[in-house]
Amino acid sequence: MGVAWGAFTAASAAALAATGRFMFPNVINEPPAQFKIGLPSEYGMGVDERFKETMAVWIVRTPQDVVHNASGFYALLVTCTHLGCTPNYLAAESKFKCPCHGSGFRTTGINFEGPAPRPLERVRIVLADDGQILVDKSRKFQFELGQWLDPEAFLQA
Repeated sequence: MGVAWGAFTAASAAALAATGRFMFPNVINEPPAQFKIGLPSEYGMGVDERFKETMAVWIVRTPQDVVHNASGFYALLVTCTHLGCTPNYLAAESKFKCPCHGSGFRTTGINFEGPAPRPLERVRIVLADDGQILVDKSRKFQFELGQWLDPEAFLQA
């Protein structure tokens, strides 16, 4: 009889623990999809890697965009379009190079070597009401679909 009561108590404790665990769900702390990165005057020409680790984007200021034929900014996701690795920016060679399988991307984001099937994705970049640059990673633009022509894929400055 004591063994039965012990088994019943253990089963009840396990059920109570499972119910208690249900009350505290797993939470993944991800960076926000929208964030401000500062004023346009704070950026020089070229690739800025300040937000590579924390927000998973590169900010690029260019004297002439390949699609918009104007000077300004665009934000590239730091995810290789081959298998999702994070490429490195090689300033001496002025390109992004994926360490996994050797895909290479120009600073425009367009692929030119390796197995990557398409260019890097751009994300929404606009000027906020307070004059700061606002990046929104929830809105992505793909070159091969003609989405880089969207006015929110490039911020003229």
